[in-house]
Amino acid sequence: MTSIASFFAQITTTHFVVFGIVVLCLIGFVFLIMLFNFGALWFQGFMSGAQVSLLSLVGMSLRKVNSRIIMQAKIMAKQSGLPISGPMGITNRRLEAHYLAGGSVPKVIQALIVAQRASLDLNFDQAAAIDLAGRDVLEAVRTSVNPKVIACPDPKKGNRTILSAIAKNGVELQVSAKVTVRTNLERLIGGATEDTIIARVGEGIITAIGSSETHFEVMENPDSISRAVLTRGLDSQTAFQIVSIDIAKIEVGQNIGARLQVDQAEADTRVAQAKAEERRALALAVAQEMKAKVAENRAIVIAAEAGVPHALAAAFRKAEPVTN
Repeated sequence: MTSIASFFAQITTTHFVVFGIVVLCLIGFVFLIMLFNFGALWFQGFMSGAQVSLLSLVGMSLRKVNSRIIMQAKIMAKQSGLPISGPMGITNRRLEAHYLAGGSVPKVIQALIVAQRASLDLNFDQAAAIDLAGRDVLEAVRTSVNPKVIACPDPKKGNRTILSAIAKNGVELQVSAKVTVRTNLERLIGGATEDTIIARVGEGIITAIGSSETHFEVMENPDSISRAVLTRGLDSQTAFQIVSIDIAKIEVGQNIGARLQVDQAEADTRVAQAKAEERRALALAVAQEMKAKVAENRAIVIAAEAGVPHALAAAFRKAEPVTN
C-alpha cells in the first residue's frame, strides 16, 4: 500500500498533462483516419440528410458491409421521399441486415421508389422478402406498372410456335396467342411463374376450340376463345394477373376428322377382307371334307358292289332244289 501511495505521490500535474496530450493525439489520429476513409462519404450523406453518422460508417466497415452501397441507398430513399426513420422506415439496421443476407439493396430501394411513384402498396419488408426469394423485385414492380406481353406458346422455351387444336367437326386449327400480364405483388412469393401461365392458356385455347361445333365458329369469332379462356381464372395461384388474351394468328390445318374416317374405312376394309378370307378358307376346308366323305362313301359302295356276287352265289345255292 505504501508503494502504491508513493507511486501516485510521484505523479505530478505535468504527467497528467502529458498523458492527456497523448490521449488527445491518439483520438485525433483515429479521427483523422476515419475522416480520411469515410469523410467524403459521410459529408455526402450529411448534405443529403441521410442520417448516417461517421461512427455508423466505421461500424459497417467492421461488419464487412459495403458502406457506400448503404449510403447511396439512404440518399436515394431520402431524396425520393421514402421514410428513413421510425418503425416502418428504411433504417441503417434494416439495410445492413438485407445486405448481409445476400440481398440487392439498390434494387430494393429502386423498386420502392417506382412503387411509390405508381401508388403501389409495397413496403421495405415485402420488397426485401421478394428480393431474398430470388425474384427480381425491380422487374416485378415495373411489370406491375407496365404490363408485359408473353407469347403462347413461347418459342424461346421450345420449338413450337403454334398451338394445334381440333374442333368437333374434325378440322385442325393452328393458333398462336399473346398474353398480357402484370405482376401480382401479393402473390409474387410462392406464386407460379410465366411457364404456368403459358401452359394454362395453351390448355384453355385447346379446350375452347375443341368444344366448338365447327371450325367456322372459331374463325368467325376468334375473341370467343379469349373470353372462354379468361373466364377460367387461369392466373389463380400465380405471380401474375392476366390482363388480356389476344389471338395473334389462326390458320386452318388438316381435316383430321376426314383423315380419321378414311383410315377407319381402310381399317374396316381390311377387317372385311380378313373375314372374307376366313370364310373362303373355311369353305375350302368344308369342300375338302366333303370330298373326303365322298371318297369314303365311294369306297363303301365299291366294297358293297364287290360283295354282290358273293351274295348272289349264296342266294343261288340256297335256291337249288334238294334231290333225293
